[in-house]
Amino acid sequence: MSNQLSTTESKHLQADCASCFGLCCVALPYAKSADFAEDKDGGIPCHNLQSDFRCRIHNSLREKGYKGCSVYECFGAGQKVSQITFKGDDWNNQSIAKQMFEVFPMMQQLHEMLYYLKEALHRQETSKIHKDLQVLYENTLLLTNQAPEHILNLSISAHRALVNELLIQASELVRGSVKQTRKFRRKGIDYIGAKLRGTDLRGAYLRGALLIASDLKDADIRFADFIGADLRDADIRGANLTGSIFLTQAQVNAAIGDKNTKIPPNLSIPKHWQ
Repeated sequence: MSNQLSTTESKHLQADCASCFGLCCVALPYAKSADFAEDKDGGIPCHNLQSDFRCRIHNSLREKGYKGCSVYECFGAGQKVSQITFKGDDWNNQSIAKQMFEVFPMMQQLHEMLYYLKEALHRQETSKIHKDLQVLYENTLLLTNQAPEHILNLSISAHRALVNELLIQASELVRGSVKQTRKFRRKGIDYIGAKLRGTDLRGAYLRGALLIASDLKDADIRFADFIGADLRDADIRGANLTGSIFLTQAQVNAAIGDKNTKIPPNLSIPKHWQ
């Protein structure tokens, strides 16, 4: 069994915008900031969204001031809600629009859990808990296939707590497999602007860490846990992130890297790195 989740295996847990009705461009709100050029309320279509549900500035989002869009990941929830939950009926049907917009962020959370569970299942280090991971993965998948009204009645927080317990175990098994020459001692989660260039962070517990604009150039971050870490504008040029667990494409997209940055094989090098 591979240590990494392949692109093919994780395809249904990745955004397929061609099969979605632009739900993230309509359902979700955003505020004018360094990530967005203007304010937008939830349920209101972005003015860049075309009638075919495609974005007219998709290839220049960062240049146009929509960096937040370029790093967003729905983990496949968009196409699931569009094509399965609502059977291909889009939000222009006002009788379902409100419900669709409410279901979408809940489905995104469920799909994110599926992504992490699937990755944990594909790690050799977690073999002792594979059975438990598989059961919870299948139970979570069943939740995503329910009718809209049932999804809206789910306790996402309660289910996330169950998932989180297993993900922590998986993280400990992966990070515990690393023989560290120097133990990285974590103090809190605030590393905003931190100078960590060349630091040995192998097996580091970076869950929820604020690494915004941190200097991680040439750092050794193999087998680290990145779940929920904020990598916006983190400088990972020349850094080695191979073997890390729970690192997502959205996190990679948010960071600053180059041709010398090493990332897990299931993730892609962002265009703005080149």
